[in-house]
Amino acid sequence: MNNIQFAKRLQPLQSNVFADMDRAKALALAAGQQLIDLSLGSSDLPAEAHVIEAIAQSLHDRTTHGYLLFNGTQGFREAAANWYEQKFGIKVDPQTEVLPLIGSQEGTAHLPLALLNPGDFALLLDPGYPSHAGGVHLASGQIYPMPLREENGFLPVFADIPAPVLAQSRMMVLSYPHNPTAAIAPLSFFQEAVAFCQQHNLALVHDFPYVDLVFEATGDWEKNLLNPKSKIQNPKSLVPSILQADPEKSISIEFFTLSKSYNMGGFRIGYAIGNAQLINALRQVKAAVDFNQYRGILNGAIAALTGPQIGVKTAVATFQQRRDAFITALHRIGWNVPTPQATMYIWAKLPLPWSQNSIEFCTQLVKQTGVAASPGAGFGKSGEGYVRFALVHEPSLLETAVERIAKFLNSN
Repeated sequence: MNNIQFAKRLQPLQSNVFADMDRAKALALAAGQQLIDLSLGSSDLPAEAHVIEAIAQSLHDRTTHGYLLFNGTQGFREAAANWYEQKFGIKVDPQTEVLPLIGSQEGTAHLPLALLNPGDFALLLDPGYPSHAGGVHLASGQIYPMPLREENGFLPVFADIPAPVLAQSRMMVLSYPHNPTAAIAPLSFFQEAVAFCQQHNLALVHDFPYVDLVFEATGDWEKNLLNPKSKIQNPKSLVPSILQADPEKSISIEFFTLSKSYNMGGFRIGYAIGNAQLINALRQVKAAVDFNQYRGILNGAIAALTGPQIGVKTAVATFQQRRDAFITALHRIGWNVPTPQATMYIWAKLPLPWSQNSIEFCTQLVKQTGVAASPGAGFGKSGEGYVRFALVHEPSLLETAVERIAKFLNSN
């Protein structure tokens, strides 16, 4: 057999937190464990009936069965633009400022190909979502991790970025509400990020899948959410869009997926919205890779964005109930983790003796109890010492998981 030589850019992609835990889960199942999988943020809730009906009706329309090029996505782009205007008060041109995607992961992974030359830096959150780093590796770029510390509210400190790194940087990636820490960011932070990126000529990328999964607004966070000097209002969202800090869309692009708000993860539908030049550059990359999804999927997405929003409210209430049940159970066993205000995750600091070995903790936990979680180290160096639990089961099962965790901690 020939000795096939593979590109060096594949080397940093050989390890992935979700793939590693998938193998550990398979071994636990093979050993007879009853699995409670809290490792993957895939919603177990169904898409709404009117969304399914829109897709079902499309199946019988033969005109939807062919390739779908950009101009054929006009209806979806208009729905996305209108959704943003209603939610954030931001005017959006559906022709030049919106691009359909196969989920926001596709967009964040492909955008570095349009922005980075080999050796250029991308400024990424640490910990952060793995596809953000994966896209930089595929573009042969370098990563500068911006550490997220609890004492800073899990927000990066821009002043800590070295000048030589900034000189070689082309993009910054943010994502709030944040996966995995569940942190939220006020508009004042986004305004600081926009000013910083404008000063250093950086594209500002915001991954925004958890815009709707916010449970309450309290204290200083609520006060700082909106800039009182701004004329832009935020009538329908508890968290700000990056475009509210950059309404001219001078340097910013935002990614949204229907996976979380509308429980459409398996349908693979999302979009990019923002700076027209960045949208066009990403469109060029996308055109070299694929066309678009089946038109029926886009029809379902239009129904989701324009139809009744009761399903979104139900999902938020469901995850809040699960959060409360899980947090209460953890506190009952003496694991005092903070209560997150957003997302579907619990970001928990590991107790001794696991405080600096999150991978071993998760490996042994699923092996001995069947409870699967994601090790913090899998999201970046600064994630070490933490574990992420995804609230993707009913409260009773979450409480059972905590009972198993308690036995594990007591026996180890």
